[in-house]
Amino acid sequence: MLIAAGQLALVVHPSLPAKSVKELIALAKAKPGALNYASTGSGGSPHLAMELFKTQAGVKMVHVPYKGTGPAITDVISGQVPVMFPPLLPALPHITSGRLRALAIAGRERSPAARDIPTMAEAALPAFEASAWFGIFAPAKTPREVVARLNSEINRALQAKDLRERLVSQGAEPRGGSPEEFEKYVKSEIAKWSKVIEASGARAD
Repeated sequence: MLIAAGQLALVVHPSLPAKSVKELIALAKAKPGALNYASTGSGGSPHLAMELFKTQAGVKMVHVPYKGTGPAITDVISGQVPVMFPPLLPALPHITSGRLRALAIAGRERSPAARDIPTMAEAALPAFEASAWFGIFAPAKTPREVVARLNSEINRALQAKDLRERLVSQGAEPRGGSPEEFEKYVKSEIAKWSKVIEASGARAD
């Protein structure tokens, strides 16, 4: 079952003359290939989210992969690379301090941790959604009654106030649901990201 979707945020260095997603798209279209974007590594969620952005926005930007979130965010803060889709939680302190400018949240809903940041759908791209999601799987031959019991107990746990608050504080959106809904979601994610990977030529490190 789907436990939670980790929020990603589209951020830019404050020196970049783009204060909205639409302005970033206009800037990238005016200078094809001139803007670089950082990621936490090739094939990861921040990389694929930007490739999806490039496809939907019709822009060309150059990928600069890093080995992890920390080094990537550090170079965006310093202005070495002007754009990134980092996980919201480690980026939020820098957004709050003004060292990073947040343009949008990549998820389907605004984050409770940063309600003033619009979603990508609100900002410019109605069909855009990307997240680093987390789920629980069981071996293929697990009895259905065992799967149903596990699903019921995990859903119950996800309703606990302290767990929900913990997930939200980490920039995640608690989900839950049935095994059938999760199976459908996984299949849709595979189909969606397969197209992005094929179009971009993205490969995991």
